[in-house]
Amino acid sequence: MSYQVIARKYRPQRFADVVGQEHVTTTLSNAIASGRIAHAYLFCGPRGTGKTTLARIFAKCLNCTGGPSVNFTDDDPRAREITEGRSLDVLEIDGASNNGVEQVRELRDTVKFAPASSKFKIYIIDEVHMLTVAAFNALLKTLEEPPAHVKFLFATTDPERVLPTILSRCQRFDLRRIPAALITAQLGRIAVTEGVQIDEAALYAIARGADGGMRDAQSTLDQLISFCGNTIVETDVLSMFGLAAREQLRELAGALLTGDAAAALRLFDGFARTGKDLGRLLGDLLSHFRNLLLFQISRGDRSLIEVGDEEFALLGEQSKLADVDALTRILEVLSAADGRLRDSASKRIFIEVTLLKAIQAREAVNLDTVLRQLRNLREGLPTPGPTAGPAAAPSPTLAPAPAVAPIPAVAPTPTVAPVVHAAPTIRPAPVPTAPTPPTPSPVAVAAKSAPTPAPALPATPALVPAPISTPPPAPAVVGTSPPSGVTDTAAAPVIKPTPVTTAEEAWVALGGALTQADTMLRTSLERCRAVNLVRGTLTLSHPEDVLIDTTRNIATLKARLKAATGQDFDLRFETDLSAAPAPVISAPTAVPRPTPRPAETRPGESRPNETGKPLAAAPVPFNKEEFLNDPLIKDALEIFKGRIIEVRPEA
Repeated sequence: MSYQVIARKYRPQRFADVVGQEHVTTTLSNAIASGRIAHAYLFCGPRGTGKTTLARIFAKCLNCTGGPSVNFTDDDPRAREITEGRSLDVLEIDGASNNGVEQVRELRDTVKFAPASSKFKIYIIDEVHMLTVAAFNALLKTLEEPPAHVKFLFATTDPERVLPTILSRCQRFDLRRIPAALITAQLGRIAVTEGVQIDEAALYAIARGADGGMRDAQSTLDQLISFCGNTIVETDVLSMFGLAAREQLRELAGALLTGDAAAALRLFDGFARTGKDLGRLLGDLLSHFRNLLLFQISRGDRSLIEVGDEEFALLGEQSKLADVDALTRILEVLSAADGRLRDSASKRIFIEVTLLKAIQAREAVNLDTVLRQLRNLREGLPTPGPTAGPAAAPSPTLAPAPAVAPIPAVAPTPTVAPVVHAAPTIRPAPVPTAPTPPTPSPVAVAAKSAPTPAPALPATPALVPAPISTPPPAPAVVGTSPPSGVTDTAAAPVIKPTPVTTAEEAWVALGGALTQADTMLRTSLERCRAVNLVRGTLTLSHPEDVLIDTTRNIATLKARLKAATGQDFDLRFETDLSAAPAPVISAPTAVPRPTPRPAETRPGESRPNETGKPLAAAPVPFNKEEFLNDPLIKDALEIFKGRIIEVRPEA
């Protein structure tokens, strides 16, 4: 007798021999036992998982002597006929070579004839998705209402290409990829029967290379026996598949988890020089980190991870090197690279860059974490970062802050901008341990919006530490971050809401109520103008290219107007291509050195002239050294792990 390959020699002959498809074998066995046998079945799944094998076993169960029965004898003549492919009542058709409408018409003509010697006439069509649309349509009526003695068994690796009208007429069974542990056990039994000595590592390597297909694993074992004889070791399997050893894969994963880029590149260079399959290496690395992530999330649930005992113990050790967020970021990098690898010009360079990106992703900070820390800084709450300290602890080198007069949340922002005496700066700096308070608007309330002209206010102490090179004439004042709506200025007056009656008054009040957090909104308002104020509705005109009427902007503008005037306004927007920028909302322009000012005007304050129109705010000088020593700038650099390249004043 001629030699028979292992894949055919050890092909399952009954449902009990099928490995890894218990959900299908159990359902079919119960259907036979209860007599609920359908007229059409569709077996779907990857190659080598047992689709055609299950169809043949099901046909033997239906046509065996005394059947239908699951427990037929091995020497049953009708079952042996089906096994040897010589049964007249079980017809196997290759859908790839018989895919035309003419072949289907011939099949339809033979359906009406009764079986020769068996109970059913069974048609097994393999790769049924290769049939043409016309062939499918020709089969529809026969498939829906076949004679009682006819059964159809279809097998396909691509069920998406089968017409929905065909799918709806069949009972569908989706076969799964066989787990590596089951393939390893089955290959071990075959090796014992064949008298071959093979270690467990080699069996696991064969199962990895088979990728869930039992037929592929058996064919590989057959080839290895021809190549190595009766003794097979892991090295032989790795050289045939181009795979990396499990120990080498663990070392590479450990280098990524510890951030050792040099070790990772050295290991990868060894893989590339020995001719390993780089695409398979990336896939194995992705599978390893997937197992690590599942181990972390499930806290060591063995049922979710298909690995051996040694591999499971290693996952427990490596899971301590990174948290869930870091593993997720590494998986995202490896997944993106796996999808783009086939399109890369140089796979080696591409994977080297991917490994470096994976190391950087492990050390990266999640965006949500950064936003949470910035929000804590803004609200004066302690942050988990190394730069975060107690909110109420002042710097030991600075003078303690005087008592701060709280301002209600509905009050507009004071019109006095904090400065550092004798030291130019570009903008008010924050306290070391607290976020930057909202910068007061440089717009003053116009003459019409207050019953009397605003008196000259006393000088406000600076909110930043004094520069080291130029000591200030007055001591610098620092303090803790005030709650929302409170301005950290000791001598700042409390500005009460002032009702308005005209559009111009409302426009001026709005300019004075905008804060530093409204910088983007202020930029958009520079090109808008107030049209009228009628019955509590303020109409604003804006050019067509200015996007101002968003839900968020409207809510902010209403809140600022209510804080400044104490009145609730509705806002209406209209498009006007001729709308000119409103000077009331303009921001100050920085200059190298401020010019002398009258006693009644201070930095950041505008005052009405003889015509009643507001003037531009006084410029604020810039100090580079103080900017570099700004604690909030240092906090931002620490959080984002950045560095300052250039510092220059605002143009």
